[in-house]
Amino acid sequence: MSLEPPFPDLDELLVAIGEAGHRLSEINASEGAAGNLSVLIGWPIEVRRRFPNVETISLPLAVPELAGHTLLVTGSGRRLREIRDDPAANLAAVLIEPNGERGRMYTSPRRLFARVTSEFNSHLAVHRDQVVHTRTNFHAIVHAQPLHLTFLSHIPSYRQAGHLNRRLLRWQPELIVNFPTGIGLVPFLVPGSPELMRATVEAMRDHSVVVWCKHGVVARSNSSVKRPVDYIEYVETAARYELMNLNSGGLADALTNEEIKRIATAFGIDQTVFD
Repeated sequence: MSLEPPFPDLDELLVAIGEAGHRLSEINASEGAAGNLSVLIGWPIEVRRRFPNVETISLPLAVPELAGHTLLVTGSGRRLREIRDDPAANLAAVLIEPNGERGRMYTSPRRLFARVTSEFNSHLAVHRDQVVHTRTNFHAIVHAQPLHLTFLSHIPSYRQAGHLNRRLLRWQPELIVNFPTGIGLVPFLVPGSPELMRATVEAMRDHSVVVWCKHGVVARSNSSVKRPVDYIEYVETAARYELMNLNSGGLADALTNEEIKRIATAFGIDQTVFD
């Protein structure tokens, strides 16, 4: 899927990014400077008025497939909740150069960071993979650390993808509709590492949300900036239900497998989680 003209302009995108960061803070998914986000834009967009300073940076991996694309990305150590108040101070705009090895990074004189997020490699790699496989001209990625979902990933049984999905997707009818292939899962890997980057790319080919065990969650969308935040809110709510049930001694029966399959049939969803 690609966005169609008229394309969102820079100000519209900055407002949406600010609202996304604020919502993540409201649901306790971005304590302190936790979390990061990036938005890939495949059409020409003017950034110099908001981000007049420019420098050339080396990219963490070569992405020639993204040449000419612009990424809006959070600065390292910045608080997602503060983007809304001053987007230019908390974000950079990176224009990918033709060989995909370097980029022109545009920033504001009010810039509050030394470099972009330390997980820029995963963002770049997932953006590239999605552009290659779907030809999208827009793609948004959000990493956050929602409290209840992250806690569940510290419990060994919830680090099994099948168990995690069967336990979480039974709490609301909306869950199977939004996640017909389930929630992806990556074992704990060092943040910012090449191993985490490669595992995330593979997991996000089939899933719009992937749990980074003991580290949070990453979500993506090619339709809007705020859609990944919606996805995170859905799975965090499911995790909260699950923990409430664990704390009550498992009193709730939740949706049964048969009820979930009936929901999928009614909405024309080809789900792969429940047999």
